[in-house]
Amino acid sequence: MISLVQKQEIILSHFREGKSQWQIHRETGIARKTIRKYIKEYERKKEELNKEGVNKEEIIEEIVSKPKYDSSNRKRRVLTNEIMEKIDKYLKENELKRSSGRKKQQMKAIDIHEALVDEGHEISYSTVCNYVREKKNKAKEAYIRQEYDFGEVVEFDWGHLKLNINGKVKNLHIAIFTTAKSSYRYAYIYPNQKMENFLDAHVKFINHVGGVYKVFVYDNMKQAVKKFVNKAEKIPTEELLKLSLYYGFNFRFCNIRSGNEKGHVERSVEYIRRKAFALNDKFNSVEEANEHLIKKLFKLNSRKNNYFNGKSPEDILKEEKDYLLTIKPDYDIARTKELRVNKYSVINIDQNKYSVPEDLVGKFTFVKIYPEKIKIYYDNKLVATHKRSYENHSWSIKVEHYLKTLKKKPGAFHSSTARYQMAPELQNIYNNYYTNNTKDFIDLIQIINENSFSKVIEAIKKLEKINKNTVSTDAIKMILNRKSVINQQSFTDTEYTEIEQKSKELIENYADFLNKEGLKSFEEGGVV
Repeated sequence: MISLVQKQEIILSHFREGKSQWQIHRETGIARKTIRKYIKEYERKKEELNKEGVNKEEIIEEIVSKPKYDSSNRKRRVLTNEIMEKIDKYLKENELKRSSGRKKQQMKAIDIHEALVDEGHEISYSTVCNYVREKKNKAKEAYIRQEYDFGEVVEFDWGHLKLNINGKVKNLHIAIFTTAKSSYRYAYIYPNQKMENFLDAHVKFINHVGGVYKVFVYDNMKQAVKKFVNKAEKIPTEELLKLSLYYGFNFRFCNIRSGNEKGHVERSVEYIRRKAFALNDKFNSVEEANEHLIKKLFKLNSRKNNYFNGKSPEDILKEEKDYLLTIKPDYDIARTKELRVNKYSVINIDQNKYSVPEDLVGKFTFVKIYPEKIKIYYDNKLVATHKRSYENHSWSIKVEHYLKTLKKKPGAFHSSTARYQMAPELQNIYNNYYTNNTKDFIDLIQIINENSFSKVIEAIKKLEKINKNTVSTDAIKMILNRKSVINQQSFTDTEYTEIEQKSKELIENYADFLNKEGLKSFEEGGVV
């Protein structure tokens, strides 16, 4: 096939310089048949330009276009009808695999080529690739622009996010909602895509916009789709059904590999990730990252847009609120499980351990798993609450769950996980007053459970003002009991002051007694 430069040389040599076809052939080496073809074609197009009612732009384009072969009538020599039918069969099998959730088991072009060669066909890999590409291009669909009513549709999707949290790079997930009418965006960051986070994101979004959209749109995510019946029919998860039933919204799923059917949120994933975290991706905690995200979203949603006649997404959302379904009290988003308590008096949730009262060893508990906390029930009673851990193989232990065992084995407390996971204030009390008296410290924890930590701290501070050596479990008990008696009676200010003075003297005498008894024991021991 000659080039456009050669075509130009033929035309100009013949029509401007008057050279014959034979002379052009000798000078250029181009076949006389080819030279004759382009000269005749040029003459014909020139005549057509002078006719009326013709498309002159099209004729001009044909005159100046690059030479090309007309292969429409050419017979396929290698890619026969038989081979094309076989390739079409493999492509049809790929389509069925995609619709049934087996897209990773599809045949690539190289696999189809190898299968054809194994069957004895002589065909090149490039020929197979060209045919597969041609079939895909023919299958491209046209998109139809959609218009939406107020309060009608919102789209949901997950996005992946990498942030530096407290010096460590963490893989996080961002739940994103985008309204179809105004492209108003809402997002929240989670450690994973588990069901409780999927539900929590919906509750947060509904509370944020102050109402419920009539239709929620999802792709084929596992939190929404339980099972594929066929390409068109999908069975929703029980959790999604319950959520939609409670709030009163309908939902629909996109067709497989059809992100355009929820194009608003597809674009939002990349847009929010770039706008919110391109300049700043280092935070002390996920909570701090979410605060940053909320501020960025407020700015993005407040921007005026010519596409919306100078209104912002925030402005349109305000108009939509009158069309939203009425909001309800928060849905219980917990993921639930029944778990047996092991010999360490803990249950295992997502590879992390959480303690329960020691009496429940070997028994089954009912657990509610929330994004930020764990609630554990036994016999319909709440027996333990923990902050949710997203670490790997971590232990969340509360010392009050092991009081009976620790009273029997007080020596086990000092090196226990329970001791190291106590509140910092409780750690200080142990380190300052109880390192040599673990048994009394365990009694103190029992007192804290029966009263309150703040009351115990207040009692310790009063004892410290008198004398640090007076801080003990018995002294703390005495102060708490004295307060209890005072609260049950009515005293004048003078009487109350006298009682306080007498109590102070009593505590001082108690401290002197302890010191004297200790000295007497020391002397009787005969140690020089």
